[in-house]
Order: sequence, then structure tokens, then C-alpha cells
Amino acid sequence: MRVIRKYANRRLYDTEQSRYVTLEDLRGLIIDEVPFRVEDAKSGEDLTRTILLSIIIEQEQADGDAQVFSNDLLAQFIRVYDMAQPLPLSRYLEQGTKLMLEQQNRMQDQWQQAMRHSPMELMREMAEENMKFWQKTINQGGTSDDDLGKDKQ
Repeated sequence: MRVIRKYANRRLYDTEQSRYVTLEDLRGLIIDEVPFRVEDAKSGEDLTRTILLSIIIEQEQADGDAQVFSNDLLAQFIRVYDMAQPLPLSRYLEQGTKLMLEQQNRMQDQWQQAMRHSPMELMREMAEENMKFWQKTINQGGTSDDDLGKDKQ
């Protein structure tokens, strides 16, 4: 697991690549599914969760059209923390999000397969095969004298 150290000056240091990184760099690691742990440089305390929340906040503020968390949803999350016995919300959200991402990937795969087998794609593939055949035939010098002689017999 990759270790990222967070220093007092708020800088993040990737110990594997020996360089300073940004929250955007860490976001890239998450997208690429590279496991990492963020720890305080002095105490070794695990700060991963705090950094992940910072990445989410940055994402939410970066693109107003792609906000995931509405004000109402955030207020409801805060209310869950105040319940006498909080709901097992974390597990529910993890499983629900995992299911949603799996379904999204499956839909994208099915759409790509459907597009591969569309009539236009089939015609394009046939045209490419025909082009390769004729290029190969022309490059070999066309038909041989033996082929012409067979027709005469």
C-alpha cells in the first residue's frame, strides 16, 4: 500500500514516488484504484479519511453541475450522527454505491457491444475486410498465369 505523508505545512508527500502530490493526484490514484494511506508525518496517525473527505469537498466545489450531495442530503447525514443509535448508514451507502457502479459499468459494456454489432458497424467491418483483401491481391500482382489458364480449360 502506498504511503502518503502529510506535513505540518499541509503538503502531501508520496513516499513511493519521492515527490509532493496534490489532492488531484490522490484523486487520480483513487480513480486508478491504487490503494494508499495518508499519515501524519510526525505522529503516524491515519489521516486517510480526512483527506478523502477533502477530495470530495474539492469535487463538490469544482463543478456546480455535478454536485452529488445536496444541502438536504448533507443535513440528513448530520441528523444521523445525532441519533441515539445511529443507522448503519456507512455500510448501506457503501453497498448501494458499489451496486450502482457495477450496474453502470455493465450498462456501458452492453452499450459498447450493441454499438459493435450495429448494422453500420457491420458494414464498416465488411468494408475493411474487402479493402484488406483487394490491397493484398493488388500487392501480390493480381492473378497469376496459372489462374488464367484454368479458365481456358
